[in-house]
Amino acid sequence: MNKGDLVASVAEKSGLSKANAELAVNAVLETVTDTLRQGDSVALVGFGSFSVKATAERKGRNPSTGQPITIAASKKPIFTAGKSLKDAVA
Repeated sequence: MNKGDLVASVAEKSGLSKANAELAVNAVLETVTDTLRQGDSVALVGFGSFSVKATAERKGRNPSTGQPITIAASKKPIFTAGKSLKDAVA
C-alpha cells in the first residue's frame, strides 16, 4: 500500500472526500515528523509508538577498499508495534 492507497482507504472508511482524507493523512504524518524532530515520542495506544534513537559514532570499514572509516553519530526514527497490532498481524 502506498500513500495514494492509504488516502483512498481513509476516504472510504471515514466518508471524507479524497481531498479531505489526503489533508488528514498529511497532517498526521507532519505532526509525527515534527514531534520526532523535537526529540519527543508519539504513542498510539493499541497501534504502536514512534520514537527517536541516537546512535553513537563508531568505526567501520569501506567494503570496497577495506579502509577503516568513522561512521558519524546520528538519530534514527524507531517504530515499536503495540500488542493489538501484533495480535492482528499474527
